[in-house]
Amino acid sequence: MRPDNLFEKHARINVGVIADTHVPDRIEGLHPDLADILRSERVDAIIHAGDISSPMVIRQLEKLAPVFAVRGNRDWAFGKTLPWTRTLSMAGIRILLTHGQGGLGDYLVDKLWYLLDGYRAERYLALIEKRLVDEQVVIFGHTHRALVLERDGRLFLNPGSAAFGIGKDGQPSIGFLNIDNGKVSARIVTLPRMKLNGRGWRKF
Repeated sequence: MRPDNLFEKHARINVGVIADTHVPDRIEGLHPDLADILRSERVDAIIHAGDISSPMVIRQLEKLAPVFAVRGNRDWAFGKTLPWTRTLSMAGIRILLTHGQGGLGDYLVDKLWYLLDGYRAERYLALIEKRLVDEQVVIFGHTHRALVLERDGRLFLNPGSAAFGIGKDGQPSIGFLNIDNGKVSARIVTLPRMKLNGRGWRKF
C-alpha cells in the first residue's frame, strides 16, 4: 500500500478523483475516454473512492499516476488488502477517503430510507462526519451522484460514478481536487456521453 503522505512536500498538486467504476460486475471496462482525460489534466495522483470491483482497474489507473483507494460495498475481490477508510496527507491538506456506506447496519438502514424517502445527501454527510477527526477535505462515492459542497469549514467531494449517471439522461462523471499552497478547490467533469451496448461502451 502506498504511504498516505506521499505528496506531503509538494506545494501544488492536481488529483483525479474517481468512484464507482463497477468493472466488471456491471460493465466490462472503464469509460473509453477516462485515461485520456486524466492524462490531459496531468494529474499527480488518482483517488478511487470505492466500488472498484476488480484489482485490474487499479492496475490500469496506476499506469497514469499513483493510486490511493478504499473499499466499497461491492469490493469483495479486495478482501482486506484495501481499508474501508483512510486519511491521506497531500500538500499539507488532510483528506478523509471513504466509500460512504458506513457499516452493514448503516447500509441496510439507508436502503430502507432510500426506498421511503429517496436520495438525500444529508444522510450520507451525517454518516461520514462521525468518522471525521481533523480532515479538511472529505472524498466519498457510493451514491453515484456528483457533489461539491463546503460544510462547516470542510470541502466534501463526491465525483459521481465513472460508469453510470443517475436517471435516464445521467452521464458518468469524475472529479478533480486541486491543492495550491494550502488552498483547496474541486470540480466535476462529466465524461463524454456513451451508449451502453450490453455490458460494453459505444458512442451514440
